[in-house]
Amino acid sequence: MDILIIEDNKELLRLLTDFLRAEGYTVSTAESGEKAVELYEKYGARLVLLDINLPGMDGFAVCEKIRKNGNTPIIMLTARVSKEDKLNGLILGADDYIEKPYDIDILLAKIKGIFKRRFAEDKLSDGDIILDISAGNIIKNGRTIDVTVKEFELLKMLMENKGQTLTKERIFNAVWGLDSESEQQTLTVHIKWLREKIEDDPKAPTHIMTVWGKGYRWEG
Repeated sequence: MDILIIEDNKELLRLLTDFLRAEGYTVSTAESGEKAVELYEKYGARLVLLDINLPGMDGFAVCEKIRKNGNTPIIMLTARVSKEDKLNGLILGADDYIEKPYDIDILLAKIKGIFKRRFAEDKLSDGDIILDISAGNIIKNGRTIDVTVKEFELLKMLMENKGQTLTKERIFNAVWGLDSESEQQTLTVHIKWLREKIEDDPKAPTHIMTVWGKGYRWEG
């Protein structure tokens, strides 16, 4: 998913969701901190829009939880404008802090800026591996490696989240989709195929690491 909106004001949540979907983004929503953390851990997100004043777990706690598990950009949207609140949000790992009521065009410009900086690269490279996004292929030590679409998407997701442990469920839902009739076992098979193509020794991988009981992690 592109954007996870965490907001307990139902009207504002609906308006913001409709606006961002009209701009072409895939959006999920949560009205509580607990639900937000559950959604993020299950499906991930490329960007999080986070209100601070939430029932139960507040936005600061949500920010801290998300930041412990990944480097997803977080924009805090709140009516709390004290210097202490702003500093607390930034210290916990928020990337930006926008006061309510906010100008939707300014918010959209910030979102587009983040997506351009973080996700519009033509290539991802790490060590001897280059992911050519525009061409849809993988290059290792100057040699192009033939991969399937799913293998490419899987490797792209791992490389974009270098050093982070991604759960099997999160990877499967992102690459195969929530409505897929495939089973998670197909993820294990694709990991095996990728290792055979990019690892010097597939039985002792140095890039695609298994985190037992959780999922997988990309290492350079």
